[in-house]
Amino acid sequence: MRRYETIYILRPSMNEDEINTTIDNSNAIITGDKGQIIEIDRWGMRKLAYPIKKELQGFYVFCDYSGTPEAVAEMERKFRIDDAVLRYMTIKTADSISTDEIDEATELAATKQAQAAKEMETELEDVQQTESVDEASDKEVVADEAPVDEETTDSEEK
Repeated sequence: MRRYETIYILRPSMNEDEINTTIDNSNAIITGDKGQIIEIDRWGMRKLAYPIKKELQGFYVFCDYSGTPEAVAEMERKFRIDDAVLRYMTIKTADSISTDEIDEATELAATKQAQAAKEMETELEDVQQTESVDEASDKEVVADEAPVDEETTDSEEK
């Protein structure tokens, strides 16, 4: 087994089910040839650096896996045929990988994803707290602005 990373960009017009189907199909090719998925990371919708097939955005997917060269060739063949895939790129990161190394990499990827999810949750809480503080300060400002009486002051009388 060798270790590979593949990044592919899907059309932005695809719905969630179509995206999941494309990802599942590519994963099935890898696992069907006795490979193992280490990490799947959906980067989401991003602006492309330049138009590809008249599209300005794309849905990015990152896949780290162990597999055979034949599985990679089959997956890339399917990507070439599939109109939903705008671009793809596969790189070999290691000539060989043992099952222990696969397990370690999988654990590391899971830990990294859990940490990223926790950081995202913390950021969301911070944003919500900031918004609630802003709303409270807006209410205070409105309360401080009391109506001004139109009585003449001493300086105006003179």
